[in-house]
Amino acid sequence: MDNLRELPITDLIPQRPPFVMVDRVLSCDMEEAVTELVVREDNIFLDDQKLAPAGMIENMAQSCAARMGCVNRLRGESVKIGFIGDIRDCRIIRQPRCGETLTTQVHIIEEVFSLTLANVSVMVNDEEIASARIKIALSETPAVDIQH
Repeated sequence: MDNLRELPITDLIPQRPPFVMVDRVLSCDMEEAVTELVVREDNIFLDDQKLAPAGMIENMAQSCAARMGCVNRLRGESVKIGFIGDIRDCRIIRQPRCGETLTTQVHIIEEVFSLTLANVSVMVNDEEIASARIKIALSETPAVDIQH
């Protein structure tokens, strides 16, 4: 997709501030997506100047949602609500510090009907700091119907 870096992330995911854990999409296609998040002092998941594990998991889930938002745009559809169905093999190697930039890579393993299974990896520079296998169930309800 062209111009992903300029697209407001809230055009691709149903979450709204202060619960947004992705700043922007760097790349996206049907099989993969890469997102970015700068850990800031006003992050609601910040604990002792580090992003809490719950924030890291939310970043992984929202990166999956951003990929689906991109796919929906390619198909001419609206952003839909997704629900975490399962998280397996979650490894938090270290918590990122305030000021660090997370690059989150989503690789789709399988999509069947409204279920998506993805491997997700979170990097700071060349260091993997977290990973998980996430299953997302997608609702047919457009996100805009729920937000108003």
